[in-house]
Amino acid sequence: MSAVEARLAELGLTLPEVVPPLAAYQPAVQSGPYVYTSGQLPMLDGKLAVTGKVGAEVTAEEAKELARTCALNALAAVKSVAGDLDRVARVVKVVGFVASATDFTGQPGVINGASELLGEVLGDKGVHARSAVGVAVLPLDAPVEVEVQVELVQA
Repeated sequence: MSAVEARLAELGLTLPEVVPPLAAYQPAVQSGPYVYTSGQLPMLDGKLAVTGKVGAEVTAEEAKELARTCALNALAAVKSVAGDLDRVARVVKVVGFVASATDFTGQPGVINGASELLGEVLGDKGVHARSAVGVAVLPLDAPVEVEVQVELVQA
């Protein structure tokens, strides 16, 4: 077991199976020392955990937890390409999309769920640049979507 996966276990988390693509793309690709994940939805056991807009059908607190799930799915996608999460040198960038009610402005707090998970799991390697964007709708009516870019230690 890798040190990163041991840390996940300490947190009571397990790395899920990679979420199969919903369309014509790969869950993650590597280019040089970087791995770019496709947008990860809050899928649990192959199903979308919750649907709806944040600030309407979904609370900000629920959405923050969903963003954590997205980040965990992103780590699974990274592992599928890198082979071992211990190869992560650092998380470079996180982009989070929040399907928002028209008056909801708490997107940064929602995406903190993903950022905080990456910090808990990877420590200083999990500190990253980030964007948190409010959108009208996401695939499958998901409340949150997160994509992650990481740099790998060269083998």
